[in-house]
This record gives sequence, structure tokens and C-alpha cells, in this order.
Amino acid sequence: MDISEVAKRAGLPASTLRFYEEKGLIRSVGRRGLRRQFSPRVLERLALIALGRSAGFSLEEIRSMLGEADRPTIDRQALNDKADELDRTLRQLTAMRDGLRHAAECTAPSHLECPTFQRLMGLAVADVALRSRRRGEALR
Repeated sequence: MDISEVAKRAGLPASTLRFYEEKGLIRSVGRRGLRRQFSPRVLERLALIALGRSAGFSLEEIRSMLGEADRPTIDRQALNDKADELDRTLRQLTAMRDGLRHAAECTAPSHLECPTFQRLMGLAVADVALRSRRRGEALR
């Protein structure tokens, strides 16, 4: 299949396919003129990439899981770790949602006088600090 056919079937622009190839996520099998040619199996690989992106994996994490072979060996521990991370995120988002709903209906004279709103601000500060630490670790 040429790149335009893959792009149409996968619902991705050709530029994304070229980027994925540059990053080692997919491989073309050759060229016909100036057009890259791909195996029909590339669609399965693109579906796995989409699934990984939807779950929050980075392209580098996805590339390492897919490897070079036609049949990827997906690290089950990495899947469990990502599921745990999503659980933590869900708990944080649920707490944030509940806090915002409370703040919207709170009868305190000022939000800053509301203990629930104070806790919500504390969660936000902790989240920012955690993200900052994670970014710092990722840069090392």
C-alpha cells in the first residue's frame, strides 16, 4: 500500500506516518517513485500506536513495546503500571471534581474561608509539584 492509502485507511495525515517512521514506530517496505510503500500489517501497528496514545503512553514507550518485529511483545508490567497511574489520575480528578462542585455550592462567605476549598487548593499545589518532579526525572 502506498502512503496515501495507509493515511486514508488509518485516518492519519501522511506527515504523521512519515514522523512515525522517523521515530522507528513503523517501517516502509520501499518506494514506488517518490511514494513510500507499506505492508498491510502497518494498519495493525498504527492501531496499536493509537491504543497506546489513548492510554497515555509516550511514543518512546510505545516504540519500545512494539520493537522491530512484525509481532510486538507488549510488556504486561508496563500495562499494569500505566493502569495504576490511570487509577491515581482518576482519584485526583474525582477529588478535584467533587471539590469544584462543593465550591460552586458552598455557603461560606468566601471560598478562601471554606475548608473544602482550602483542601482543593492544597491538592492542586501537590499536583503541580508532582508534575514538576516527574518532568525533572524525565530530563535526567
